[in-house]
Amino acid sequence: MTDVGLIAIAAGIAICAGLGTGIGEGIAASKAVEAVGRNPEAEGKIRTMMILGVALSETVAIYGLLVSLILLFVY
Repeated sequence: MTDVGLIAIAAGIAICAGLGTGIGEGIAASKAVEAVGRNPEAEGKIRTMMILGVALSETVAIYGLLVSLILLFVY
């Protein structure tokens, strides 16, 4: 018999991965804005690299959501 309370706590901890992702994406966006302010000619390259980095970090939040959904609905 599984303990439903422990599974809920584990799912909540898995969702906390989104917290770090949000902070990281905010820092990446602020640094990209700073870089464009310093060198407006490189805006295209900076934007491309920022979007790539944000997309890669967003996968962590998606994995956390996936783990929490599996914990809640499979066990």
